[in-house]
Amino acid sequence: MKGFEPVVPENVRRFEICLYASLLMDTLSFPLRPIPEDMPQVDVAAAAIFSASLILLFCHLVWVAARQRRNWARLVLVASLGLSILTLVSILRHDGWSLASVIDVCSTALTAFGIHQSYTGDAKGWFQS
Repeated sequence: MKGFEPVVPENVRRFEICLYASLLMDTLSFPLRPIPEDMPQVDVAAAAIFSASLILLFCHLVWVAARQRRNWARLVLVASLGLSILTLVSILRHDGWSLASVIDVCSTALTAFGIHQSYTGDAKGWFQS
């Protein structure tokens, strides 16, 4: 530790917990997704590696936003939430409901709640540009 570290506000902790839990749900739901039979194994492996990389990137962004107080990381998470909602609506229209889509809806709701927490209460003055 390098000197004084400020106490993290309660809403920022909720933000962190919700987003980490959402990313855990995304990780656990990945194997539940149907794989097209005509898709080569190389493409399946590449998709898995890409998904894992994105999840690690988002874990880092949550840490940067909450612990290093960076507003740009929080804005990237907000933008990714918007893209997730659009993708989820498209998947639900095309494929309908499945266990994976129910988990995705719960994960998206948890992310939305977490991001809402980062804009309210004692978190208002926490994030810097």
